[in-house]
Amino acid sequence: MGERGVDRTDFSTPQDLAHSLADAVANALREAMRERGGATLAVSGGTTPVRFFEALSAQDLDWSKVSVTLVDERYVPPSSDRSNERLARMHLLRGPAETAHLIPLYSEADSVEVAAQRADLRMLEILFPIDVVVLGMGHDGHTASFFPDAENLEELLDPLTRQAVFAVHAVSAGEPRLTLALARIASARMLVLHIEGSEKRDVLNAALAAPEARLPIRRVLDAAETTPIIYWAPSQEA
Repeated sequence: MGERGVDRTDFSTPQDLAHSLADAVANALREAMRERGGATLAVSGGTTPVRFFEALSAQDLDWSKVSVTLVDERYVPPSSDRSNERLARMHLLRGPAETAHLIPLYSEADSVEVAAQRADLRMLEILFPIDVVVLGMGHDGHTASFFPDAENLEELLDPLTRQAVFAVHAVSAGEPRLTLALARIASARMLVLHIEGSEKRDVLNAALAAPEARLPIRRVLDAAETTPIIYWAPSQEA
């Protein structure tokens, strides 16, 4: 166990991390299928999870019993290079994992708020709590789309909210976003933070050492209903 009740594992390379994390997530999904008849997985976007996605996609699972959704999403269509859905389809939902059921956050709508309402209804397809949530983290300490300057940050981080998906507006985000609420992330049966590089390691260490800063990542880890698991490796060009 690490400080303040987190498990931390450091790896020599991103490749080692990706394969170890894929094994751990696959085992958790298998256990969920044995216990619940199916499994749910929520994943994050960006460049960091690509190796992990590709390693997980090759795992021997009954993928037809796995529902996959996104922790957050830019309000862009899946044809966009910035789309997390596109990233998941390209690198995770392929090969053996092609039969998994994807529950996207994005839909074409008059506004991101309407899209959030639609995504919230789609979450009825998921048996909560989510079995595995894999988070990333930005250099500003945000995770999911919990940006420090989000207009509705306290609403997003309300542990008692019944809403599963919210729209997010934050200057630092660059564009509107959709995100799972803290309540849905923190209740995960397995909650993982996957980060790479010394800068992100330092941001995380600072967040854990100084709770008064209350960076979003710290607030999520504090709210977790199971022991959060942190996977870290040095950064490396993809």
